[in-house]
Amino acid sequence: MRFLRNIGISAHIDSGKTTLTERILFYTGRIAAIHEVRGSDGVGAKMDSMELEREKGITIQSAATYCSWNLRDRAVLPAHGGQMFNINIIDTPGHVDFTIEVERALRVLDGAVLVCCGVAGVQSQTLTVDRQMKRYSVPRLIFVNKLDRDGADPQRALTALRRKLDVTTCPLQVPIGLEGRHRGVVDIIRRQALYFDGAFGEKVRVETEIPAALQAPLESARAELLETLADLDDAFAEIYLEAEDECTPQQIDEAIRRVTIQRRFVPLLMGSAKGNKGVQPLLDAVCRYLPAPYEIPQVAYDQDKQEEEVSLHADPKKSLVALAFKIQELPVGQLTYLRLYQGKLKKGDSVVNVSTQKKSSPIKRILQMHADEAREVSQAVAGDIVAVSGLECNSGTTFTSDAASRLSLSSMFVPEPVVSLSVNVKKKDDQQRFAKALNRFQREDPTFRMTVDEESKETLISGMGELHLQIYLERMSREYRLTVETGEPKVNFRETVTQRTAFEYTHKKQSGGAGQYGKVEGYFEPIATDSEEIDANSPIEFRSELVGNDIPPNFIPSIEKGFRETAKKGFLCGHPIINMRVVLKGGKAHDVDSSDIAFRLAAAGALREFYEAACPIVLEPIMSVQVTVPAEFLAAGLGTISRRKGTVTNTTRQGDTVLLEAEVPLKNMFGYITDLRSCTQGQGEFTMDFDRYQPMLSTEQDELRAAYQAQLQKGGK
Repeated sequence: MRFLRNIGISAHIDSGKTTLTERILFYTGRIAAIHEVRGSDGVGAKMDSMELEREKGITIQSAATYCSWNLRDRAVLPAHGGQMFNINIIDTPGHVDFTIEVERALRVLDGAVLVCCGVAGVQSQTLTVDRQMKRYSVPRLIFVNKLDRDGADPQRALTALRRKLDVTTCPLQVPIGLEGRHRGVVDIIRRQALYFDGAFGEKVRVETEIPAALQAPLESARAELLETLADLDDAFAEIYLEAEDECTPQQIDEAIRRVTIQRRFVPLLMGSAKGNKGVQPLLDAVCRYLPAPYEIPQVAYDQDKQEEEVSLHADPKKSLVALAFKIQELPVGQLTYLRLYQGKLKKGDSVVNVSTQKKSSPIKRILQMHADEAREVSQAVAGDIVAVSGLECNSGTTFTSDAASRLSLSSMFVPEPVVSLSVNVKKKDDQQRFAKALNRFQREDPTFRMTVDEESKETLISGMGELHLQIYLERMSREYRLTVETGEPKVNFRETVTQRTAFEYTHKKQSGGAGQYGKVEGYFEPIATDSEEIDANSPIEFRSELVGNDIPPNFIPSIEKGFRETAKKGFLCGHPIINMRVVLKGGKAHDVDSSDIAFRLAAAGALREFYEAACPIVLEPIMSVQVTVPAEFLAAGLGTISRRKGTVTNTTRQGDTVLLEAEVPLKNMFGYITDLRSCTQGQGEFTMDFDRYQPMLSTEQDELRAAYQAQLQKGGK
């Protein structure tokens, strides 16, 4: 296990991470030939195995693979008897619409490589991926890519990484030339020049003679690296004070490894994946600096002991604890991806679903995945990432080998969808396949949701963006032979209150026989947050401050349920109410007529009756948008943002192009690509990701509210 690495490769879209993974697989001998993401041979990169991925040139689903690497200089590790490093890799999408794939990958990985474009630098999804890596406490490396591109500037990228990601990072290399003159890198630690020869850069030539022009930059960068390590690591500080510049490569490597695993430092490497430069040193760094599975503390939560933390040990001899982090429906059945944290799993074993306490059928097959290919193995042990067939479950399920065990692993963060679309199939014969497709996609992707609108009776699908939903519509057509009609995209707004207001409401119904009675008193108020941003995932908070027995305790859960259910559909525009606290202060019950349903209806009535007094507002999703246009179309690009009521936050010249960074309401971004390309002669490009929810303009809120009321009246006729 000491020679096992579980890593993910993540980046902003088009930063080159799938191209990087392709080179890694080639240099490690996992594949025999290199194919490009948008190659003319029509084959496509190995990790983009889905037909849609190859057509569109983007990664849609995370894909797992494995390879082995022989570290060129093993001074950082003790003698190993010639054993290779085994590396499990998960290649993740760079588009924000498929962010759940990054979430589920980072949840189960021990380390990661964050790929940053050497031209564009830190982009919106770079920031998102950085937040995700921090959320799961994942040690990482940074690879500044595309140094052979016009406008490449690794120093500018380094400055942006330090400022925008708030990380302590130092380059371990100095580039030998940039743009068309990029030839290799200088290893700062070993003072070696590395050149990449051969048709595909497969031959690493090591020279001790450093180009004269790089001597000063090398020594400056080396001094900065050593000083930074001395500040971060006490053991290295002692060595540095005594030896200063004479620290050995092994001492430096050991210090980098310690502070990287502690997540106090992020080593930065560089090169050009497509230009076949710098990839082998990155593989060396993965082996040298990123942790083995046993070096990352892992905990589970004992459901029988009020979720008490229990330390897990990457020991095959202990009882099994594994997490299902991804499921995939295939024609032959479900494929479940597992990360084993403790114990081992053998073919034919049965496991226990901690959520349901049900024992599975014997595991039919254990597979090591290589994109869409699989190699069957007889067993998996702690630290391994495998796929198994014949194991029915949902994503995020914990499995154990002990029926008495109630240990549960924390699942991944699932963001709320921001866009909805009404869908329908005309033919009755298609309804069954339509329902099957929707059920499957919801099981595979927690950010893809299906609901039925109560008023319009429309079937709505919701997701993280237009592209997200478009991909699923195309999959319905291809995989299920469905012709799906769609309505206009709908933004998922939120509602909240801005003032504290008291409520007192009595639900009373008498129509012969047992009646209904429930009275509730208290107040609503907005929940104060540490920042200006409002969490769209935040449900309402319920608190009971009842004194005495005016309301029997057994009715309190029903009151809470009434408030929560009613808040799922606000009264301004029919969207969920968030960031609101409900405090129950008093009320009254009737000995005969009070019941759970009576108090649920009392809570619903209180929210409906007094909601307006709390000065509610509508919140809308604001997107972080990055627009790239040729310099001569700068004015046209700015105009497209202005017309959509966006605010430009930054403008950066990148060679012959300009990057515009802006914040734009999501509701104004539908159809934007058509507008952008029409005014830039087809040369404009953009990406966007969700940034935050913020209050909508009052005039627009009034229009939205009027439209919702009209819809209600129409539905009532």
